[in-house]
Amino acid sequence: MNIRSHRLRALAWSILAAALLTEGPQHSGTANAADAAQGKAAASHEGFVPIFNGKDLTGWDGDPRLWSVRNGVIRGETTTEKPAQGNTFLIWRGGKLRDFVLKLKFRIRDGNSGVQYRSQDLGKWSVSGYQVEVSNDRPNPGIGAGFLYHERGRGELAYVGEFAVIDSTGKRTVVGKVGDANALKQAGYYRNGDWNEFTITAHGNRLIHWVNGYQTAELIDNDPKGGAREGILALQIHAGPPMLVEFSDIQLKAIDGGVDSAGRKFNDKGQSGWVVAPDPQK
Repeated sequence: MNIRSHRLRALAWSILAAALLTEGPQHSGTANAADAAQGKAAASHEGFVPIFNGKDLTGWDGDPRLWSVRNGVIRGETTTEKPAQGNTFLIWRGGKLRDFVLKLKFRIRDGNSGVQYRSQDLGKWSVSGYQVEVSNDRPNPGIGAGFLYHERGRGELAYVGEFAVIDSTGKRTVVGKVGDANALKQAGYYRNGDWNEFTITAHGNRLIHWVNGYQTAELIDNDPKGGAREGILALQIHAGPPMLVEFSDIQLKAIDGGVDSAGRKFNDKGQSGWVVAPDPQK
């Protein structure tokens, strides 16, 4: 190593050390405040934008009898005195989702819920469209947390562990597996009654779900009638017995367009449409 390189490396380490000292942990009075600060820092570094302010339901629209904010989290709760009259939703009014990555945390006690995306607003807090399932363990792990459902539409689209394709006629075919539902359950991919994290990616006609870092479902949707390339975001309270669901740290990142729909790109016949490029490493 020459003297100039040595000096540059020493300078780089000095800058890094100063940055680490400057960006030390910021202590707050409550755990919720610390979590919120951590979430904001991650969002700014990764390009995610928080869409829930942690204080109130500004920018969100739902039945005020059932939706509220407490201790920095969104709460959807029904009781015997205040039941839900059918499935009802808290709708984000900040715009329509197209291609995106969505991260959020959730916890549920009893009942089931879901996160709607690229969905349609039917009025009176009713929604139709893609939904990632929120639920505690069920006898059938295929319909557990993270499976893909079409609310008020085509029903089950991709069960936990499935890679499915819907063709232009609306026919659903399982073409592979992203995991085994029973093995995922045994691995503890989902934490009953505790906080869990969703990551949802929608890019063109391809939809992918993760729960706590485990991929749970993937769908390529080529159905021109049932599929959707844009729509609203909403959180669900399911009709039925009393339930409580909570959501926090809701962060959204838009994905630039320009990528064609997922599908077959090689025609098995020749090199038409392909270009041979030199190896830049040689």
